[in-house]
Amino acid sequence: MLDGVRAGLLAGGLGERMGPLTSRVCKPLVPYAASCRLVDFSMVNSVRSGIPEVVLLSLHREADLVRHLVRHWDSTPTRVHFGPHDSFVRTSDFDLLPERPAERGTADALLSNAEYLFAPGASDVLVQHADHVYLFDYAPMVAAHRASGAHCTIGVQRIELKYVKLFGMVDVDSDLRVRALVEKPQNPTSDLIFTAFCLFRVDALQEVLASLVARGEDGWQHDISRDVLPEMIRQGRPVSAFPIEGYWADIGTVDRYHSEQLKLLSGAMDPSLLPRTLSSSAPAILSDVDSLSGAPIPPGAVVESSVLHPGCVIEPGAKVLRSVVLPGAVVPAGVTVRDSLVLENEHLRSDRDGLTF
Repeated sequence: MLDGVRAGLLAGGLGERMGPLTSRVCKPLVPYAASCRLVDFSMVNSVRSGIPEVVLLSLHREADLVRHLVRHWDSTPTRVHFGPHDSFVRTSDFDLLPERPAERGTADALLSNAEYLFAPGASDVLVQHADHVYLFDYAPMVAAHRASGAHCTIGVQRIELKYVKLFGMVDVDSDLRVRALVEKPQNPTSDLIFTAFCLFRVDALQEVLASLVARGEDGWQHDISRDVLPEMIRQGRPVSAFPIEGYWADIGTVDRYHSEQLKLLSGAMDPSLLPRTLSSSAPAILSDVDSLSGAPIPPGAVVESSVLHPGCVIEPGAKVLRSVVLPGAVVPAGVTVRDSLVLENEHLRSDRDGLTF
């Protein structure tokens, strides 16, 4: 186990840019990769890395998310702590959870849960997001963080310069010390982005949060990327960058949700390593139809370059082309889905082309 590390899992966003995908579920529970839900990536990374405890920092539509975590993750070696709801969850019917305090940003989530995140025994806090897709062992990052003496170590990755404006741009020196972090820059000057998971030394994080709170409610933006990390850098505290190899994606829009899943068809992630909460079996790569499938394809159906989630039904005579079909969805005979999504438990009645619903 990674002694002294406690994770904080940010899961409070509304997911408004996800359109119909989040009309009935919170964003962390949106299905992904014919295998799991978005939140399961951060959870499986914590378990495989030996994080002793993950504190859930949620806000909206919590009951379903709590139920999912209790069912799939709370019996693992990594304990899930439900913050102010923890004793309630473990002793009561939690369909109606008490309301949490309102938050203006991600830094408020840290402040609201300080007594759980900064509990005795925690020397470092790992901040994660419940809507990022990646498979990663945090242990080498923790080791590098502690060896360097950094007050914070952030994950970074190089991408095409034209996409940097969608993320937090990072500027580093030759020793990978972070000189600047600029959220969604208009004119990027670096191709290095913040992968939005990071390790804070507990004492340093508490001091910086206290200095920001002292500015008053309207004196800062209450955000980790826009306030906490830039303030650490401004104060001259050591902030290190840790290069992240391999696949990483921030799933923020319907278009990105669709396109990033189709990238899995080219081997971006090993299906056998995906977390499995939708089915006990790993999805299969079907090379003959270039698809990732957790559901059977009957004779007479046409499926090409698509992702089929467990529990979906593709009837004989249906066509699914470059599309993602979610659990419980039905594509009936005679209907064609092209470059699109079929939503969870949706019974499609007519052809669908593109991402307009």
